[in-house]
Amino acid sequence: MPTYTVTVANLSLSQQQKSEIAEAITTAHNTQTGAPSFFAQVLFFATNEGEHFVGGTVNQEPQVYVHGLVRQGRSTEVKQALMSQILEEIVRIAGITAEDVWIYLQDIPAAQMIEFGRFLPAPGEEAEWEREMTPEKRARLPK
Repeated sequence: MPTYTVTVANLSLSQQQKSEIAEAITTAHNTQTGAPSFFAQVLFFATNEGEHFVGGTVNQEPQVYVHGLVRQGRSTEVKQALMSQILEEIVRIAGITAEDVWIYLQDIPAAQMIEFGRFLPAPGEEAEWEREMTPEKRARLPK
């Protein structure tokens, strides 16, 4: 349900680092929101040299930008705890400072999202929604 896009500039992440960041984001989302881990997807992109600008000037510093699309309905406290946990883990895994990480969360109403072929449930109603999946699909979900 949540989709996190991680874009890096002036920084090359190894496959191991990408896996660790994806796991950390998934764990943070599950821990802070209670949503099942299999809902989270994480996509990675890297900008080419000279394609990232800050203040109208080409950025020369390593930077990680995370844009999370999440279901509406969670408190500011939950969202800030989620972002703080993600920030801490990215700093640790990528070996950069907190000042080089930007994180934005964007709320989307569940009624405006389709995943696994169906409109998403409101936060807290995931168990019933998951039970309605085919047994074959449920069996292929990460645990």
